[in-house]
Amino acid sequence: MNSAQALAAWNRKILEAYSRRTVDALRAILPLRLALPRIESFLAENVAKEAEKDAMLLRRVAAALAVGVTPGAEMSQQLLLASREVDRKFLSRVSDFPIGIVIRYEETEPVRMRRIQCLQDAACRILVSWRARSDGRAVIRSAYPRAEFERLIHDLLRLYALETQTLSRSLRLPALLVPLRERLAQALYGVMNDVARSLAMEVTGIVYRPAKSSGRDAVEKMVSPAGEPALGIEEK
Repeated sequence: MNSAQALAAWNRKILEAYSRRTVDALRAILPLRLALPRIESFLAENVAKEAEKDAMLLRRVAAALAVGVTPGAEMSQQLLLASREVDRKFLSRVSDFPIGIVIRYEETEPVRMRRIQCLQDAACRILVSWRARSDGRAVIRSAYPRAEFERLIHDLLRLYALETQTLSRSLRLPALLVPLRERLAQALYGVMNDVARSLAMEVTGIVYRPAKSSGRDAVEKMVSPAGEPALGIEEK
């Protein structure tokens, strides 16, 4: 697995944890329990869609750096356009869901572009540092001060939440649930932002944790307080 693939795999695990914790938090909001079974599958598919877009971005950044090109605005625009093909596949996968989705690009793409630019800049910074190291945690520590890295993760997750909120307003729900749509969109962003803050702190804690001795203990300790699987950052 090369550095871009490793970074993409880690990113996917973080997004999947983000989605699971968001769903768990939404279950605690009683009025939204009626709608949750209908959107839970949507949220899972949305994670797969965004992870695929991010992996595409990381591959292209790595390929550009490999030939001495620093990705800029032109690549960001190309990635934005390429993401529409991923959206098309997503819409075909959810076509038989009990909800309908119409992506309003005029609303989603400004937020999507901000996230592309943020992730693209971070990928450049991390992948350049990765050339001289093999340990992903050490690479990130060399590329970012701890507080700056935590802000980066929070910003990426917050932008993901904004895009998901915008997309949730495009859901076509059964008539009885339509009145809940705007409340769902507002609650979804509030919950996702809270989860983003705590998850960013947790991920940062794993990355900047002092190195442990090798062996089973080090691996077993790399789980979240909720007992979820490790987020994919190996301790060296």
